[in-house]
Amino acid sequence: MLSASFAGCFGEEESEVVVEASPVWDFERPELTWYHFPDAVDAWGNEEFGFDGRNMPFEAMGTYYGIGISTFEPTMGITQSDMMMMSSYGNGPAGSTAIISCDLIGMHDVLDYSCENIYDPDYPPIANSNDPYIYVDLWTSRIMKFDMHALLGMTVEWSDDEGASWNGPSVATQIYSVQDHQTIASSNMPALFHPTTWMFCINGNAPHPLCSSSQDGGATWGPETSGAPISCNSGGLSAHLVGSIDGNFYRGNKGCTGDGYSVFRTTNAGISWTEHVLPTTETGIADTWNAEEAQVEVDSEGNVHAMWMGLDNMPYWSYSVDQGDTWSNATMIAPPINLSGTGFPVVVAGDAGTVAFGYVGETEGEDETWNAYLTYATDAFNETPLLTTVQLNGDDDPLDIEVDCGYNRCGGLGDFLDIRVDAYGRTWFSLSHNIADIGIFGTFSTGPSLRGESISMLTPMPIGGQQTL
Repeated sequence: MLSASFAGCFGEEESEVVVEASPVWDFERPELTWYHFPDAVDAWGNEEFGFDGRNMPFEAMGTYYGIGISTFEPTMGITQSDMMMMSSYGNGPAGSTAIISCDLIGMHDVLDYSCENIYDPDYPPIANSNDPYIYVDLWTSRIMKFDMHALLGMTVEWSDDEGASWNGPSVATQIYSVQDHQTIASSNMPALFHPTTWMFCINGNAPHPLCSSSQDGGATWGPETSGAPISCNSGGLSAHLVGSIDGNFYRGNKGCTGDGYSVFRTTNAGISWTEHVLPTTETGIADTWNAEEAQVEVDSEGNVHAMWMGLDNMPYWSYSVDQGDTWSNATMIAPPINLSGTGFPVVVAGDAGTVAFGYVGETEGEDETWNAYLTYATDAFNETPLLTTVQLNGDDDPLDIEVDCGYNRCGGLGDFLDIRVDAYGRTWFSLSHNIADIGIFGTFSTGPSLRGESISMLTPMPIGGQQTL
């Protein structure tokens, strides 16, 4: 209750103006939405904490939308004209990786959308053996399709008109190394013959990842060189490579000693790399298929966010506001619902101070049930950030019921998943509904935007879920 008293200049009787303060918790909590502080401390209904500014609870609810076809370790991207797409391994022409575009962005009042394959080049389609990968340049909207061929080589194709035509393939391979577990990205560093610099990294014949850059948008590639300090013994498996607004590239994987996780940074398109150790001393690292998954992402101002699974199989987060030179303390971000474990982490950031995390989690109990979750913070750099987590699927609609699914390769959950934020601040999470064998985009049907100087609510979307499979 806020009040103020005023007295007229002639001494009239005071009149009191009363303004009702808006309560913080002025909405009902959906059953599958949780508001919490770090370390799974329930925040719902807390009237003692000083919520203010961006660190406020906002109404949120999760859902998902099927793409109508299967996927395996899906990657995704969004163009500047709101075309959103996901890779679909083996479902394109001649067994190639399809690129499935769904017109979900902008769907608000009625559940009505369509999905179609946009990869159909006027040359023989390029099939691959495994490790399908697509990426959309944040600054030019170039769509890159990156295929591995039985560890022997890789090819790159690209489209600058949202799949209407395709260029390539160019060869992205060095004969002195096997080619495995590739990841590709672009940064805002102007290249010699292209507006942005492209880079990929692989698991090859080295004790750490090998990386190569392109100065012409992917038409040609330089030699594959060390993607870490030359003496690094991290192993070659890594999480997604990411490019930043400041021209840097970042990649997360095990540290050079083989213990803990680190973020590796290059400021010169791969000529040299530096290691930046994450705060994993207390969390430990995953002893599962997620062991190489130290995911990293940057926001619109170049602040860096990292996510990993600890030895307890719980998701942890740390951030850096100085390009990875120093890191915040590790924060456990799972909701207060007694998850017994999580896997397949992905992280994305919108404008400065916002961050979202995607993962799958196993509920405690006799039944093996794996669900999908999105957790976000709208005031990430706050000393005590409020976290909000939504479950994307219903309790009667699990993604998988296989034992230890999220700890291993499982159905369409392969090496990694993917996540992006669209121009309006809505988070999109690409993964697989394994029971239905359908790729899905998980998102918020209701929630705050991760774009803008102040927090605003997204335009609500109709609930999807099982009916879209």
